[in-house]
Amino acid sequence: MKLTELDLNLLLVFDRLVQDGRVSRVAESLGLSQPAVSNALRRLRDLLGDELFLRTPAGMVPTPYAQQLASPVAQALHTLQSALNVRASFDPANSDRCFTLAMTDVGEIYFLPVLMDTLAHEAPGVTLRAVTVADSTLREDMATGRVDLALGSLPPLQAGYFQQALFRQRYVALMRQAHPLAVRPQVTATLYRQAAHVRVVSAGTAHGLVEEALQRLGVHRTVQLTVPHYVALGHVLGNTDLIATVPERLAERLTAPHALVARPLSLKLPVSTIAQYWHAHLHRDPGHQWLRGCLARLFGAGEAGTVSA
Repeated sequence: MKLTELDLNLLLVFDRLVQDGRVSRVAESLGLSQPAVSNALRRLRDLLGDELFLRTPAGMVPTPYAQQLASPVAQALHTLQSALNVRASFDPANSDRCFTLAMTDVGEIYFLPVLMDTLAHEAPGVTLRAVTVADSTLREDMATGRVDLALGSLPPLQAGYFQQALFRQRYVALMRQAHPLAVRPQVTATLYRQAAHVRVVSAGTAHGLVEEALQRLGVHRTVQLTVPHYVALGHVLGNTDLIATVPERLAERLTAPHALVARPLSLKLPVSTIAQYWHAHLHRDPGHQWLRGCLARLFGAGEAGTVSA
């Protein structure tokens, strides 16, 4: 079919149905009546020669053909929207925009308290939604606009993405203030081997590089607890003689609330670069530029400039 035969509003309805799955929700979000949404879906079915959505108790489920169309249509709509908004201004003090940020649990602990405090003073109407950076659909979610910005240490994305380094950080040993190793200025390889450890297995993140480095160094340790994330780490360390190997920026956030101390390691572990990542369709968006500027101002250490990934 030719684009001249297609009403762009039909694609807006299609995109919303993919996301929301219910005619009533689509009607509300687009400011239409439910009959108008149903009529738009009927017209699109006739044009494309496919049912597109099947009604089920759980809502409108896309057909295989609709699933193939979903990502390209969403990306095209977001690209068009971004192009139309290039010259638009952004006033953080009066904006009610919602940004979706992808990050690890470490990122949530480190970034969000400072960022939310800044928003409260500079952009009280702006809201944030945090999602996991380890999601396998991250690239697609960024390309289609479901995720605005990713924070962390990520592998190269691909052409069409930008990144800006914020800071570099090493890994340190974290323990309670009364831990026997807390009196030491540094945790040596021997002391590290002798200690009892908490191991954090943070799937899909750069923290796995530490485990790989320990294996290469031939460092064997006693792991008494393995956890899938960092959420409970402060509470565990504060009440045991276990130690954990963590990014130093996380250690900064956990030491005071949980009466912990951080000590440098003599082991040569990798240093990670934490950056912010975004898709090209948001590169010139004024609101997105403002948010990136905030993050660079609050957390940047002048490590690197903006480059395409």
